[in-house]
Amino acid sequence: MDPNIPSEQSLRETLVSDPHRPRYHVVSMGGKCVPFDPNGALFWKGRYHLMLIVQPKKSFHCYAHISSKDLVHWRHHPIALEPGEIDTAIFSGGACIDREGIPTITYWGLSEKGGILLATSTDDELNHWTKHPANPVIPMNKDGYDVTAEGEPFAVADPSDIWIHNGRYYMLTGNLPVLRIFGREQDMDEHKGDTAYLFVSDDLAKWEYLHPFYTSRREWTEADEDCMCPDFFPLGDRHMLLFISHNHGCQYYIGRYENDRFFPDTHGRMSWEDYHFFAPESILDDQGRRIMWAWIRDGREEKTIEQSAWSGTLSLPRVLWLGDDRTLRLAPPVELEQLRYHPGIVDCIAVESDNEVTLDGMEGKDLELFIEMESGEASAYGVQVCSSPGGEERTLVFYDAVAKKLCIDTRNSSLGEGAKSVEGGPFELAQGEMLKLRVFIDQSVVEVFANDRQAVMRRIYPTREDSVGVAVFSRGGAATMRRARSWKMAPSNPW
Repeated sequence: MDPNIPSEQSLRETLVSDPHRPRYHVVSMGGKCVPFDPNGALFWKGRYHLMLIVQPKKSFHCYAHISSKDLVHWRHHPIALEPGEIDTAIFSGGACIDREGIPTITYWGLSEKGGILLATSTDDELNHWTKHPANPVIPMNKDGYDVTAEGEPFAVADPSDIWIHNGRYYMLTGNLPVLRIFGREQDMDEHKGDTAYLFVSDDLAKWEYLHPFYTSRREWTEADEDCMCPDFFPLGDRHMLLFISHNHGCQYYIGRYENDRFFPDTHGRMSWEDYHFFAPESILDDQGRRIMWAWIRDGREEKTIEQSAWSGTLSLPRVLWLGDDRTLRLAPPVELEQLRYHPGIVDCIAVESDNEVTLDGMEGKDLELFIEMESGEASAYGVQVCSSPGGEERTLVFYDAVAKKLCIDTRNSSLGEGAKSVEGGPFELAQGEMLKLRVFIDQSVVEVFANDRQAVMRRIYPTREDSVGVAVFSRGGAATMRRARSWKMAPSNPW
């Protein structure tokens, strides 16, 4: 008998029995994966492909590779990229299909010989990747940047997807190395704040630096925020730039792309209280949908992570589009509905002020909930999930009608680990508009979508086995729950 089989069985049993390990989100197969950025997203021959930064014992920062036909069930491929002579660690990047129809990955290869590197694949399964002979196609110095002939610095970090415009290849790089050295250390105002750097090429091997891609504004972002993991794409009649700052997490601009420059009209965030929604990556599929993922960072202590033998979780996929007012719309894809079973139905409940009503038959830690509520007087109303019978542990998902926010309150989510805070994103209901919540609970992840206009995520780590209750509540006035639907969600992870 193979001596590895018992240990593999033991690991599988450990992971499956872990009460905090998600079951229908994409999760690392084992080991502490930090970072766990999604990268290199491609829709290729009918399948969704994602690269993930992982840290296997035999190598440091590799690209793992997963693929799916339905956005729900994922196959784990062989490791796509490992460090070599040029790259001693492989960090974030993007992907494209080049003019000859060849799948191509961009990535940030760290080392003294590193910079922006490319890799290509020619097999249908994308199992085998070959690093480009011209690597690094954009070299960098030891600090992650270069300078123009005029002495202007530009960063060589976190390349975006490559796009084709007017027959030429374009790519962005993030600005953290320049911000760190010139903005923060040397206190040069012109290099503070977030931006990205634009490059152009005719053959993918030789790239020319053009200029900073956009100018950030301090009413939107702070002077010490960077732009990394950039992802730039058309959305409706505008363009969108998804990115992170390392201190505030995932955010975006929507604006005009003209004359090789980007002019943001609006700015929004997907993480507010901290940076736990991180490292976005998106894909355009064969239905014309723009779909994104992010790395959901772990909220447990380091010792707990090490003992649990896993860390690394992706958000649910989010479909992005523009509303008629050119503001962002987002919702989970319809494919997630195939996981539903054991439905629950409750209708028409009056919720008195400063009270709550339990929704019998809807309890669980692996659920999807759909809740419709309305109130003309309450200051806050919504749903309480993962609640113990005595309320010792509970997580609140609600509309704050005073602050105009969609919120998740985790101050009492756990008697143990996890952030004790209120995460909230800007969200306002129109006069008479119904609050429509879609709440996904997956062991330690709560993701909430409201009226296709906002989404909020939190990690929770309840300690009690009976922290499974669901109730609707209202504060500062009465509310009415018009409709509640629940479904148990079938596990989709292989382990």
